[in-house]
Order: sequence, then C-alpha cells, then structure tokens
Amino acid sequence: MAELVQYYGTGRRKRATARVYLRPGSGDFKINGRAFEEYFVTPAQRSAAKAPLASTETAASFNVIVTARGGGVRGQADAVKLGIARALMQFNAELRKKLKAEGMVSRDSREKERKKYGQKGARKRFQFSKR
Repeated sequence: MAELVQYYGTGRRKRATARVYLRPGSGDFKINGRAFEEYFVTPAQRSAAKAPLASTETAASFNVIVTARGGGVRGQADAVKLGIARALMQFNAELRKKLKAEGMVSRDSREKERKKYGQKGARKRFQFSKR
C-alpha cells in the first residue's frame, strides 16, 4: 500500500490550538470536518488563516485538514495560520525566509492576564471611597 504523504504543524494563539495536516491535493480546506467558508465566517478570519498559503502561492497544491480546539474563532484562525506556516516549512525549508519576512513563523505569546483577588479584574480595582 502507498505511503501517506503529509506535513504536520501545530499552531497556538491565546487559548486556541490547531493541529494542521497538509496533504498534496487540489486545495480542499476542512476545519473540524466543516468547510472553510462555513467555519470562518468573516473575511478577516479567512485571510488570516490562508495567509501562509497565499504568500507562498501553494494554496492550490495542498489539501488542508485542521483540528482546532479552545479559544475563540479569531484565536483559532491565528493558530491555523501558524500551524500552516510550520507545516509548509516542514514541506520545504526554503519557504521559511519568505514566511519569516511576513511575520508568520513566530508565535504570538500574548495571553489573557488573570483576575486578582480583592480587585474587579486583572488591573481594574473596586471604587475607592475616602469617607
């Protein structure tokens, strides 16, 4: 039986994690078993998720299968972006230079700051009353 050729990349953003598999194909894009346009509804989410494929001009040559968990849809879109970029670098290491120039190789490490006790939120305090 023929060996399955696929390239894997993990992407994370905030609380979202995306496991991305690139397989040679016609450009089919599935996320959690759903169609790309059905899962990412806004144009910003769609362009963010497909940015690595668009910049390297490999959108039509791979089928993309994604499992996204946690966070919101926007965080998942950015996680998919990083996962695709890492999988493309596994496919061809020479694409790294182009992806790095467009800022798609580094993980965005910003996380939500935790709420502290005795306060209303992470930074906001309860109203102070002098009298």
